[in-house]
Amino acid sequence: MMSFREWLAGRLKFLCLQAGIFVVLSALLRMVLLFRFGPGGGGGAGSGVAMGDLLQLFGVGLHVDLAMGALALLPVAGAVLLVSGRWLERGWRRRLLWGGCGVWWGVLIFLWISEFYFFKEYLARFNTVAIDYVHYWTEVSGNIREMYPVRDIIGACVLGAAGVVFLCWQCAPAQGEAGLGRRLTGFGLWLGGSLGLCATLSLSEVQWSAERLFNEMSSNGLFSGAVAGWTRELPYGDFYATMPRAEAFAKVRAHVAGDGQLVEDPFSIQRRIAGDAQRRKLNVVLLLEESFGSEFWGVLNGAADKGSLTPRLDELAQREGLLFERLYADGNRTIRGIEGVLASFPPMPGDSIVARTRTQDCETIAQALRRDGYSTTFIYPGRGVFDGLGRFALGNGFDTFLEQKDFKDPAFTTVWGACDEDLYDKVLEQMREKHGSGQPFLITALSVTNHQPFTYPAGRIPEPPKGRSRRNAVKYVDYALGRFFDMARKEPFWKDTVFVVVADHGARVYGKQTIPIRSYKIPMLVLGPAVVEGPRRIGTLGCQLDVAPTILGMIGRPYDSTFFGHDLLKPEASKSRVLLNHNRSIGIFRDEHLVVLGLNRTTEYFSVPKGGDQLEKVPVADALGRELEEEATAFYQVADELYMQRRYKVGR
Repeated sequence: MMSFREWLAGRLKFLCLQAGIFVVLSALLRMVLLFRFGPGGGGGAGSGVAMGDLLQLFGVGLHVDLAMGALALLPVAGAVLLVSGRWLERGWRRRLLWGGCGVWWGVLIFLWISEFYFFKEYLARFNTVAIDYVHYWTEVSGNIREMYPVRDIIGACVLGAAGVVFLCWQCAPAQGEAGLGRRLTGFGLWLGGSLGLCATLSLSEVQWSAERLFNEMSSNGLFSGAVAGWTRELPYGDFYATMPRAEAFAKVRAHVAGDGQLVEDPFSIQRRIAGDAQRRKLNVVLLLEESFGSEFWGVLNGAADKGSLTPRLDELAQREGLLFERLYADGNRTIRGIEGVLASFPPMPGDSIVARTRTQDCETIAQALRRDGYSTTFIYPGRGVFDGLGRFALGNGFDTFLEQKDFKDPAFTTVWGACDEDLYDKVLEQMREKHGSGQPFLITALSVTNHQPFTYPAGRIPEPPKGRSRRNAVKYVDYALGRFFDMARKEPFWKDTVFVVVADHGARVYGKQTIPIRSYKIPMLVLGPAVVEGPRRIGTLGCQLDVAPTILGMIGRPYDSTFFGHDLLKPEASKSRVLLNHNRSIGIFRDEHLVVLGLNRTTEYFSVPKGGDQLEKVPVADALGRELEEEATAFYQVADELYMQRRYKVGR
């Protein structure tokens, strides 16, 4: 009769072989990612990596893969170690067991393939984007069907899973019998070993390099995805640097004091912004453009007259627009853009306040204008449940939220919603209706076209939509905006309206910094004869937190504010800085210095070296770096308190 040791050895051999396959496949994916997307560009970029970095990258990766492999195989371990040999004597039961193992391996292989495509799009392992998208399967599944070879992927998963199960059965068949107590002991050993390996992991272990891509590659999709899920709304003070409460508020109050008259409460940033109460109430149309980073605008890249992707916007900027050319997004998600542009609120680690539960009646540009007698409308051509957009808008100052179901017979739809032409036609329809009522209005519209799968109606631009190219989608967005402004300038409300075009975020993340700031640069274009007398470029540093104060400043009426941003057209804008978020890292940028605050109270410093033009990591902060570290600590700490205590509103 087989001893317990022999039985356990056979079972563990079977499981360890599968764990080995997991580690090998994870390492192969890491090699592919390094070769395709390594620092310096694709196409063999990994060949120029220093040997020390390679050893560190794969050494850390091996540790993470071993821990995640042991944990990922828990379902298989349970089936192999807990099921009795006598129960498996019937053929259908054995087939059920191996079929279950095959299904699980199919899931794992699907995750590896998905991770490759995710990295291709975001240059990152599974992160908050992946976690968020899982909640909105309607849009995401449609995007997957249109963009990726789904049948081939499913086929690869089936064949790969069958191959793994067959190999393991042939090389290390799990045979023999043991009593229930011994089976529980065997599973307990695997479970304990798995948890023990996971306990040896740390978040700092995969942050070993100054090159962000190395850190991403040395991680593992299961590990990074688990961290993203665990930290969705984490207690800020337990994980990030803090300072005495009074000191933090004093620093933030000093920062915003130049904008208006602060209230006396030392733990509030509310103030009264001066203006002319007799000034006419200008309408505001705020067009949030999906993924429309500065990299696409010809006028911002010296290409306005030679093959620009944005000829209509270039023309508007050069002929009659106010163009802000040093503006940055606060994050790399649409809800970060909404948080920054509408609420002027810092991008805290974890989820945006748009997706959080305590966001009700917080301060936004819609709240400020509604208090001044404006009608407020948010138009989104997709489903309002996506990212909680409808809930956030209606709970924070917007009277009306129009979504996909309110678009009757749209000319063209993508998996994300109605195309930009339909969106801007709806904006014009609402503007005519509001203008007819005589009430001033704010209309905010969020576009969806410049998003995978990059589809748009045929015949608008020379390039056919079947190419599914981001560059072509950008050209279509430019066409749709040009068409909108051609029609809007013929309307009677043109002369009384401030039109603002601003991106929600850049197209994709690239760069070596923990927060790759150069990919966060976005444009903002303001049009309308009521506030723009002629073409002008604004080179003041700013971010999305400054958009709402700048718009309200152009209107010129008094209002109460708890905004963290500044009016970029006022002298106080010289104090502007950029607040940034990437995954669970938060930071501040000013005067060619970037300071990043991370989990476990870590701090990183970046600056432009003498004679250089790119931010590089520095081991020791200079005086400005230390000053920015204190500013960042104060800003995010105060933002967290105001949010958690529901005090980010006027009157509280």
